[in-house]
This record gives sequence, structure tokens and C-alpha cells, in this order.
Amino acid sequence: MTTHGGFEPVFCTIVPPHVLDKLAQAEDSSLAGPARRTLQRDAFERTQRRLTTVIGASAVAAVADGKPQRTVHDARHGTDLPGHKVRGEGDKPGKDATVNRAYAGLGATFELFLQAYRRDSIDGNGLPLNATVHYDRDYNNAFWNGEQMVFGDGDGEIFLDFTIPIDVIGHELAHGVTQYTANLTYFGQPGALNESLSDVFGALIKQYTLGQTAAEADWLIGAGLLAPRVTGTALRSMKEPGTAYDDDVLGKDPQPATMDDFVRTGRDNGGVHINSGIPNHAFYLAATALGGHAWERAGQVWYDVLTGGELKQQAMFVDFATLTVKAARERFGDGEELDAVSKAWEQVGVRTL
Repeated sequence: MTTHGGFEPVFCTIVPPHVLDKLAQAEDSSLAGPARRTLQRDAFERTQRRLTTVIGASAVAAVADGKPQRTVHDARHGTDLPGHKVRGEGDKPGKDATVNRAYAGLGATFELFLQAYRRDSIDGNGLPLNATVHYDRDYNNAFWNGEQMVFGDGDGEIFLDFTIPIDVIGHELAHGVTQYTANLTYFGQPGALNESLSDVFGALIKQYTLGQTAAEADWLIGAGLLAPRVTGTALRSMKEPGTAYDDDVLGKDPQPATMDDFVRTGRDNGGVHINSGIPNHAFYLAATALGGHAWERAGQVWYDVLTGGELKQQAMFVDFATLTVKAARERFGDGEELDAVSKAWEQVGVRTL
């Protein structure tokens, strides 16, 4: 397991700050209010994450036996974590659909990493998977805080329950995999790679659960999360970055698909949720060029790079792209996998060394 000098877990949310910033400026207070409160809560949790990093988190017992250890808690619309335990590993489903979806999503994430990559939980050593649902009131986000998953119920106007899209659950837990492996810095291009890797594995978890091929998948992140009044299909599109939504309140999806439109900004940790569209698109291009199940070849290459020990914390797009080319050659030889990966990066304007 590679830690590159020690864990530096970050606070990662599925809804980017720039989306909530836009929503917080809405004239309708019923839309702006929840967004503002969500931004305030996120700022608090981000500070708590930093404090925990400094003083150290409590140790968590893990058993590497190839079986998930899931626990779902209910915050009961409060903010104390983890909340009240409502379902443990092996317990039968209850009446709360949100609890059941969270439990299933934790399991689906565990299953993909175990079956496709022989990784026992997100740390590779059987780490228990904990989640809290019904967090706060009208909370418009879901996050990984370095130790557990947390889901809001949404405000019902812009966002629905954050346990609905299984790729949102997978995305956030994949931040934990990155935390325990390459530990990519959460700023600029390394941060965009951090976000992209979570989108990649979130998408693969959804496709694995549905048994979809690359051609059958929608390649959307967060489909089903936006309320009916929103003009959009999801939070992000890996197939066509920049097209996920175009709404009077939320604005237009700002993600670029190629380096020609790379966004330079000091917001959102240097645009980590924005420029992630570029490596996202590269993965989509590689996966669809190869066809079949995306987790088997394209996903294997990306996983090899993430966990291989050569990906530095400050890695830029060119560094990651170069390592994927190397990984494709080492695992599959000079065949179609190498060709698909190389061409994908070329198409998005990222050179390889």
C-alpha cells in the first residue's frame, strides 16, 4: 500500500462549491437558503477534517477476510456523527429506503473493488464501511470526510436524496481508495485527477452493478439526483463534459472535455470539479474504444496506476497519462489496449512522455 509520506485525508463533496455558490445567489429564498446552509456546513466539516488530520483519528478495527463490514447510521436531521446505528452487516432491510440504498451502495463498492481488482475494502485491508444518512435538514450534498460517508436528503427543489445514484456512493468511497494509495493533493491538476478517479470508479461501480458494457452505459455522474424542476440530467457527463445541465438557477455545466478549454481558476481548489472533465473524457474514450465491460481493461489500467506506487501526490495530467500508457503496455502488451489509451489522451490534448 502506497501512502507517499502519510495519509492526508481531505473533505470531498459530490456537489461542487461552484454549483452551490450559484444556487446561493438565487432570488428564491427557498432555493438559496438550503444552498447557503449547505456551504456553511461544508465549511465547518472541512475545518473538522483538518483538525482530525492534525490530532489523529481514532483507530478502526479491520478484518481482511474478503467480506464487507457495513454500518449505516441515522443522523435524524442533526449533524452529530456518526448518529444512531440503524443497520449493521447482515441485518435485513428495514422500511427506510434511504438506509437500504446506502447499505446496498456500500456493498456494491466493496464488491467491485474485490471482484475486479482483488482489493479488500477501500484500504485494501478490510476497512469497515460506515455511512450516515438523513444528515442535517435540506442538506444538498454527500461527502467523504476521511473516515466515513455522509448523505443529505437534498432540499427536494434542486436536489433529491443523495443515496439515489449509486455512483455518488461509489464516487465518495473512491476518494477513500485514493486517500490510502496515491493520496493525490486536492488542488489544481492533482486535485482534478483525484476527482476524476472518483468519477471513473463511481461510474464503474454503477456499470458493474447493472451489468452494463461501455456502450450501454450512460456515463453520467449523479443521474437521478436532480429534481424535476432542474434542466439537466446529472452533475457531470464523462461522455460529453459540459452538457450535464444548463439551468436558469444552476447555470451551465462548466466542465471542459479537452485541454483547449482548460479552466484556470482559484475557486473550487483550483477547479478540481471542473477540469476533472478532461481525464474523465479520456477514460470514456479509452473504455468505449475497447468495448465490453469497462472495469476489465480500461478500469484495470487506471487502477494499476492509482495503486502502483509511481503516481506522485503532485501528479499533473501528463504524468498520469504517461503512467496509464506504461501500465497498459505492462499489463496487456503492445495491443489494442495500449492504442486505445494512447489515442484517448491524444484526443483530449494531453501529451504523454
